[in-house]
Parts: sequence; structure tokens; C-alpha cells
Amino acid sequence: DTRVPPRQRQKRRREAITAATCLTEALVDHLNVGVAQAYVNQRKLDREVKTLQAQAAQFAKQTGQWIGMVENFNQALKEIGDVENWARSIELDMRTIATALEYVYKGQLQSAPS
Repeated sequence: DTRVPPRQRQKRRREAITAATCLTEALVDHLNVGVAQAYVNQRKLDREVKTLQAQAAQFAKQTGQWIGMVENFNQALKEIGDVENWARSIELDMRTIATALEYVYKGQLQSAPS
């Protein structure tokens, strides 16, 4: 405006520059606080991810051990079943032999002279 004296224009210009500078600094400070908080949060997340990865690896290892134990247990149960079947087979064979021996013994008693 041409009606405003040059000194007053200069003063208003300096005041506007000062106000703009203050506003810019305030905005940058506000943004920096947000960025700093995001950085802190990111570091916390990184630590949590590392902890979670370690726990997941430990859990996977433990699960593998449990699976191995269950497989060993199942194998032992199968072997017990095999032994039980073997014992039944032996028992049946022994009964057959005992019956045959008894039959032979009775036959010898009947054929022996009295």
C-alpha cells in the first residue's frame, strides 16, 4: 500500500518474517516430536520382534522335541504290541507242544505192559 510510510512497511515486513520464522520453528518442533516418538516406538517394536522371534524359535525347538518324544512313545507302544503278539504266539506253540507231549505220554501209558 502506497499510503503506508516506508519505515512502517519495513517494520511490518520484519514482524511478518519473524512471525513466519516462529511459525516454521514451531511446526518443525512439532514434527520433530512426532518423528522422535515414531523412532522410539520403532525401536520398541524392533526389540519386541527380536524377543518374539527368539521365543518362536525356542517354541519350535521345544515342539520338535515333543514330537520326537511322542514318536518314540508310539514306537515303544508298537514294540510292546509286537512283544505281546510274539508272547501269544510262543504261548500257543507251547500249548501245542504240551498237548502233543501229553498225548504221547498217555499213549505210552496205555501201551505199557501192566
